[in-house]
Parts: sequence; C-alpha cells; structure tokens
Amino acid sequence: MIERTLVLIKPEAVYRGIAGRIIQMFEDAGLKIVAMKTVKPAKETVERHYILDKEWYEEVWEKTKKSYDKKGAELKGTPLELGTRIRGWLIDGIKEKPIIAIVLEGNDAISAVRKFAGATAPSLADPSTIRGMFSTDSYGIADNEHRIVRSVIHASDSAKTAEREIPVWFNAEEIIGYKRADEMIEY
Repeated sequence: MIERTLVLIKPEAVYRGIAGRIIQMFEDAGLKIVAMKTVKPAKETVERHYILDKEWYEEVWEKTKKSYDKKGAELKGTPLELGTRIRGWLIDGIKEKPIIAIVLEGNDAISAVRKFAGATAPSLADPSTIRGMFSTDSYGIADNEHRIVRSVIHASDSAKTAEREIPVWFNAEEIIGYKRADEMIEY
C-alpha cells in the first residue's frame, strides 16, 4: 500500500553533516521525497508535534518501568509526571535548532522507514540501521543528563501518527506528487 510518513532528521545529524547519507538510504530503497525543508522550529510547532496524551504517557511509563525493573532501580512519580518530563526533554531537544523535515512516500513507507531507523535506543539498534550506524546513545546516559536520547531521526510510528504529524510541519501546497523514474519497475 502506498503511504506517506514523516521523518525528522534531528539536530545531532544536521550538525554532524550526515543528513545526506540518511536521505540517500531512503531514496535508494525506492522511497520518494514529496516534501522536504530545513527549519529551526518554534516551541509551539514542536509542542504540536509532541502531544501529551494519555496513551502516549502510559506507553512511556511502561517502557521506562521495564527498563528500571531490569536494572533493579525504582521509578518515581506518576505516568503523567514522567510523560510531562520526557515531553519537555523532547521539545527542548529540537526547538530552535536546525532539523530537516521530510515527507516520504512509497509502498509500506511507515514500516520501511521504521526498519531503516532501528530501535529508538541507539545503543540497542542493529548496526545496519540509521540509529545503529550513527549513534551509540542510551536511555541511561540521557536520563542521567536530563535530556532526550540522541537518536538521529524521528519517524512516524503508524498511519494515524503520520496523518497527525505531517500537517504540523507541512501545508498541503508543500507536498508535491510526482512519479519517480523507477516507480513503474518498483510497483
């Protein structure tokens, strides 16, 4: 199924000059760029991107709780408190810093991009994935430094998320439909 997804190449990748290598991986796989821009997002834009809803903060709580239990550590606070704190770190991590926002289109684009991205904890990501190749950061280090994990990219995790996230970064006129030369062969 042809679908669209959002990718944000985060500041740590822009500052390191590896954005082109990341973009090339997506294009080489047959994904089409239908919108792309470099921005220094305002806090309000990032807040619209990282929404704080019950489903999200409860999921963050569960993941974090498992991680803490595995280490034999105690997780303090409520799911809402943890979610609010992590959301704040996410917002601070990209607001007013250069990022590259991209809308990719292709067959099962969301799933394909998530596979390329790798595990959200770069230290656990397969070395052949974007996060595995370009970062070794971990939740443990990030938590100790009260910041987000430097995971190089953000990728929408579902069709519902992509539908919500894409309009945060692009208006309809900025998304351009066209045919790539290889689409007749690919699809």
